[in-house]
Amino acid sequence: HGAADNNRGLSGHVLTLHQRLYHALNLGYYFQIAPPRIFCNICCLRFKCWLGDKWHCTDIETQRLVLRSVDAYLECISSETLQYPLVKDSVVDMVRALESILEFKNQSILRLASSVAVKMVKVLPGSILLQNRGLDLICPIVDLLSSHQLQVAMSCATAMNVILPKLSSRREREVWQILKETKAVGYLVHNIKQLSIVNIQIEYFQEMASLLSRILLWWPSFRFCVWNDSNFLNCLDAIKLISESSVKVVVLQLYSSLALCGNGAQKLLENGEALVQMTVSCMDSSNSHSVRMEAFKLARCLALSRRGCIQMMNICCEPLVKAVTGAMKYSNTLSEKLDKNQLSVTEEACRLASITRWPGNHHIYFWKAGTDRLLLDLLLDYPKIHQLQRELSVNDLINIVRESQNSNLLFSFRPYLWDILGGLAANCEENISHEIHENELQLRVLIVCACLSFVDSMGTLRQVSQNGVTNMTECESACRAVLMMVYSPCKYIASLARSILYEILKADGKDYVEYLLKILNAVLTGAKFGLPGNLQIVVSLMSLACYCSLPTYQELIIKFQGMKIMVAFVMWWLSNPVHLKRESTVPHLRDSFSERSCCYPSTEEWEGEDMLLLFSLWIVSELLHHSAYNKKANSSDNHEDFPRSQLIQELQEICRDRNSHGSRWYAAYVLSYFGIFGFPSKLGKRIGKLLGEREHSDMKLHFVNEESVYVHEVILTVRCPSLLPPGESVPKQKSSGVKSDVGRNIVKAVHLSAHVDQPSLLKLLEYVYSGYLQASKDLVKKLKLFARHCKLESLMQVLCRKNPKWGVDVPSFDLSPALGPAGHNLSYCSNF
Repeated sequence: HGAADNNRGLSGHVLTLHQRLYHALNLGYYFQIAPPRIFCNICCLRFKCWLGDKWHCTDIETQRLVLRSVDAYLECISSETLQYPLVKDSVVDMVRALESILEFKNQSILRLASSVAVKMVKVLPGSILLQNRGLDLICPIVDLLSSHQLQVAMSCATAMNVILPKLSSRREREVWQILKETKAVGYLVHNIKQLSIVNIQIEYFQEMASLLSRILLWWPSFRFCVWNDSNFLNCLDAIKLISESSVKVVVLQLYSSLALCGNGAQKLLENGEALVQMTVSCMDSSNSHSVRMEAFKLARCLALSRRGCIQMMNICCEPLVKAVTGAMKYSNTLSEKLDKNQLSVTEEACRLASITRWPGNHHIYFWKAGTDRLLLDLLLDYPKIHQLQRELSVNDLINIVRESQNSNLLFSFRPYLWDILGGLAANCEENISHEIHENELQLRVLIVCACLSFVDSMGTLRQVSQNGVTNMTECESACRAVLMMVYSPCKYIASLARSILYEILKADGKDYVEYLLKILNAVLTGAKFGLPGNLQIVVSLMSLACYCSLPTYQELIIKFQGMKIMVAFVMWWLSNPVHLKRESTVPHLRDSFSERSCCYPSTEEWEGEDMLLLFSLWIVSELLHHSAYNKKANSSDNHEDFPRSQLIQELQEICRDRNSHGSRWYAAYVLSYFGIFGFPSKLGKRIGKLLGEREHSDMKLHFVNEESVYVHEVILTVRCPSLLPPGESVPKQKSSGVKSDVGRNIVKAVHLSAHVDQPSLLKLLEYVYSGYLQASKDLVKKLKLFARHCKLESLMQVLCRKNPKWGVDVPSFDLSPALGPAGHNLSYCSNF
């Protein structure tokens, strides 16, 4: 009676279909059948409580009857009817029966069975399907992907395309195991390769390619066997020429899932002219929204690494930049009902435009395309912003920008825009003239926008304990953009940004500096200061680094014991390293798509996982720079408040360790203020011991005072070939080991000119052998001449104490060029 009451309200049609379903099911049997114990008052049908795992029936007509009964019953299932126990409890029995029929593989009914499977997975919600053994369907469905009946294989691919999005993350491992054991990826690749390009079945290809791309997107371990299949890639190359939009979408998705693997992206770009050109053409506004979105995603995957970005730009730089900037165009005169499709394309284009973080020639084209004007249109709602007079003061621009910012609705775009601007500033050429591109005014307004957002971030930091971190994403991006501008290698941008920032900070700059130092000091002491996470610490460090670009605030920071706090922060990090990637701290860089990438080296990002260390070293270096050139600075504020020898030792270890390129550059930069120039390394420490040793040496440099030093020609050839006499080089090939041994005992004598300064040359050799040198202030001046003549740019930079350029790699102590053409070590290297 209780069961009847719970199912009251079901229509007579549903009850009839339910009765027919179980009549059909009763014609088969279950393993481990329990005794009859339930009587259904609604159907007036005595049926069994089946506890077994399998429904079984070998009769073809019975299977056909069951499939038709299931098909008819699925017609009456809806979200309303699934609330009734009678309907809900029947799901597991239908799944068991369908699983058994699919496994039986009777060719005459497979088409009907696969069609019913598609209908079932579409009708049943994910929660109901997966709770009632829905995963048991995956094995027979995947197994039928190899069916010679194209319709059956296509229906099974369709069913899988419906099932996979319904999976929860906790079931992914289980499904991965099923796909691996059933060789699903192999079946899909085979099916696509067997297609005839002349008479390709569009729907069949769509389902197969869509399922393959979905599997590759979710499970990276399957990618290698696909991108390493040259025949498959050749097949895709032919299919991508089909002009139909639906085909373009799945082809682009498939390429993207392969490019999410770093090695796969390199494989695609090896002969990728046609692929990149096709991708760029798909970005055009003449294509559908879905095609354009997938094209931008594919380009973003190909540019996930610096190497990939450079390769792609070498193929198709200017057209790609034009396509990206064209999609970024936004009109403030749009109606109140914004076009969501257009906005999503614009956002995806802004994501791709963040390739400005990588060095390359594409920056020139971004400037030429008027990216500054595009950024202004997305940031400000002021139609006449481009008609402003150049003579306007900074205060006038501040008022105009504040008024325009408040009325603009595209807040979610701003983090991307600051990233684009910061990348352009960080990679801008030193003497570029913005007057040539007629964008001087737009650049000034952009800098004002960024500086205002930077100042607003200070207020957000103070309110973060009360309001959470909702606005911190834009704060981080704005701070980063200002940091890139005030330290830009372009003198014009750096000077303009510093002057504008100084004007904007006049009101509350002093209070902000003191507050930022309190935040960092609270981290050191463990005091509670209302800080919920690492993002606020990152923003605080970047903000202080921005303040350090202004001499007035450098003095203020030193006055507030900033040097002592920052050195203590560096020591704290080294004792308690907090490894933090930028992607893990700011939401706008996190998306389910790029998070599934694999085989991309984490060392490519200049800051790596050492953001806190990098920015703290940045601040220390700027304070030391200020103290070194400011006669009024009290030495007790700079060098006596922290353990100097311990700091030097730790900085050398940072250079030797596997830290990010940014941290190692700034550690070397700080060391230059203590008379240590270069980049200490573990290999350099070993090689440095060979300088002056007679054993294994093959060259002797004689000075005019009759003193001499033994060196190794192979080391000079690899590390500094300018020090070799004209015409001298290491032999390209040794014909035999005997001759190599004889040659090893020959020491060439090289007599140096009287104009060669002996102390300077010996110090330069110290750098060549060990990777760094120690020198006094007087000797540094002479070393600069040697470094310039020998084209040792990295040594020249630290000798001149120039700010490291963002994105430039630390010079590696690499002796691999000394390997012979056959891969054998030269005799000189075999003993290192």
